[in-house]
Amino acid sequence: MNSDDSVLENPVAESLLGQHAQLGRRQGRAATYLPGVATFCALPTAPDDADWADLARLLGSGGFADMFSNPVLPPAGWEPVFVLEGRQMLWAGDRAPDAPVPPATASSSDVSTVELGPDDVPEMLALVERAAPGPFGPRTRELGTYFGVRAHGRLVAMAGERLRPPGWTEISAVCTDPEARGQGHAARVVSALIDHIRSRGDRPFLHVAEANTGAIALYEKLGFESHKPVTFRGFRTP
Repeated sequence: MNSDDSVLENPVAESLLGQHAQLGRRQGRAATYLPGVATFCALPTAPDDADWADLARLLGSGGFADMFSNPVLPPAGWEPVFVLEGRQMLWAGDRAPDAPVPPATASSSDVSTVELGPDDVPEMLALVERAAPGPFGPRTRELGTYFGVRAHGRLVAMAGERLRPPGWTEISAVCTDPEARGQGHAARVVSALIDHIRSRGDRPFLHVAEANTGAIALYEKLGFESHKPVTFRGFRTP
């Protein structure tokens, strides 16, 4: 299992240069995902003015530049949109989860963990509307494998793969319907993803908002450890 975490310094660029190249577009050394897939943009670790100009041309005037955890600020004229403090967490890989996945309150015949496909996208988007896990578009599912929990046939929780720097896979879009929380569904889908990611030799990692203490506690129970603080930023191009 690849343990080199240097590629996690610029995970969007590493993903768009490799596993997700077919899901992005480029201008010089600037890159971004295709519309509907993700809003993340990538530049070199130490971008120059020409790189920022290429990104502006790629996005167009007034375009949204979601810089993810890139610590470098843009030149004057780029309008700040948001700032969010968070942390990057890595799956420890050398110990079992601290606690077992809690049982569902409904019978096993009523609750199932399933892999989600293209036909499930409308339900996935509806769940995102109810649970608000963060950015998720009509083509986000194309970034990787998604698992969901169905209760009485209804999609009530999901999580999936997002960034794919070499040797690593990010777990993202972890969400549960507000009416189905407290039943262990998030732990169930994240655990399924951990097993799936490890089966191909990658190591799981994720990002979480610093204020989301409940999610951080869950991830720690499932074997994740804090790696570093990150600041997420978004801007509008001139």
